[in-house]
Amino acid sequence: MSQTDDLLTPGPRDAPQISFVSLGCPKALVDSERILTRLRAEGYAISRNHRGADAVIVNTCGFLDSAKAESLAAIGEALKENGKVIVTGCMGAEPGPILEAYPHISAITGPQDYESVMAAVHKVAPPSANPFIDLLPPQGIKLTPRHYAYLKISEGCHNRCTFCIIPKLRGDLVSRPAAEVLREAEKLVKAGVKELLVVSQDTSAYGQDLRYQSSLFHDREVRARFFDLARELGQMDAWVRLHYVYPYPHVDEVVGLMAEGKVLPYLDIPFQHAAPNVLRAMKRPGNVEKTLDRIHAWRKTCPDLAIRSTFIVGFPGETEEDFQILLDWLDEAKLDRVGAFKYEPVAGAVANDLGLPPVPAEIQQSRWRRFMEKQQKISFSRQKAKVGKRLPVILDKVFAGGGEGRSKADAPEIDGKVFVASRRPLRVGEIATVKIDRAEAYDLHGTAV
Repeated sequence: MSQTDDLLTPGPRDAPQISFVSLGCPKALVDSERILTRLRAEGYAISRNHRGADAVIVNTCGFLDSAKAESLAAIGEALKENGKVIVTGCMGAEPGPILEAYPHISAITGPQDYESVMAAVHKVAPPSANPFIDLLPPQGIKLTPRHYAYLKISEGCHNRCTFCIIPKLRGDLVSRPAAEVLREAEKLVKAGVKELLVVSQDTSAYGQDLRYQSSLFHDREVRARFFDLARELGQMDAWVRLHYVYPYPHVDEVVGLMAEGKVLPYLDIPFQHAAPNVLRAMKRPGNVEKTLDRIHAWRKTCPDLAIRSTFIVGFPGETEEDFQILLDWLDEAKLDRVGAFKYEPVAGAVANDLGLPPVPAEIQQSRWRRFMEKQQKISFSRQKAKVGKRLPVILDKVFAGGGEGRSKADAPEIDGKVFVASRRPLRVGEIATVKIDRAEAYDLHGTAV
């Protein structure tokens, strides 16, 4: 769990103490932030330790079996050290395995069920008589550093990918009104946030469920539409980074905003594969040629565009021919940042019942290694092209003689870093101009100018 100074500001001495564990993706992290904000608004103090706290909340991840195992271990540790444990998050949507392992849990709720979490907290550790609302910062409690924050624009997903159970855990797409999102973003920027990381399960589907309905923001109507929201966010004094964008045709409009410098020239697109047979089995968009054409058109519009993606190797039924199609596609697409995962069956996923032959573990491992070797060469080539350029870099850490940060092509936690040498003191959150001296496959090295 990551924590901030705001979060750990001591509460009143008689305030109930709550310890918190946050697991899973950035979208779950936003859920944790909302729960912590509610806790602090009601006068609860946040404890660094389970032992001695009045209760422990564990926000779980239930997407993969490995994530479930991590969540169960965190619950077990909390029970061992405290005994009063409230479980929420994706794994709470199907509480059977939790109750089987730990029948004495205080309460279990599903994801985004903030009211039930607070009701469970009230039962286990009643709030103080007088809420200390003055303890709550205007932007709410954040689990990220002060200079960047995740901005969740919707919940759930209307796609039905066969390897994924997110709609089962979090429901169908539910978009937030545009004005609500923009007001939150405005508060964050006023509080000193320099980078807004826009997240959802399918960011480019934003507003479909609302039929793109308008809402009032600063005396003007703003539609709940991907382009309109990105344009409005781009007018705030912060970097705007777009995650989990599916390559729908209307993304072309947003790339135009990137070319104009309104939002960062960065797209996080979960392509997952390139072979038509595998994409069909996954229930993913399968027209590979159109996707490549779109990537080429985007780069023509915005030459500095960085594209990151994730892929699954070893999906049931994947043949060597399918895998070679994926490798060839990588050569053509020349993506900047790529992660790959070996397919892992997820309980309740449709992929388990497709009747396709599983790919043996040793072949999965071999394909994963070949994939990463191929992409490493591509990434290195893309990185080398930056040597000699001057890039804006947002500083995440500073130390004597320099610091480390990220360029516009780098999201926190998942992409590379820029290591900066400097004769002058640097500040965390500063956006410095850095001359790139040397490149590696994932990281850059440069000097502040």
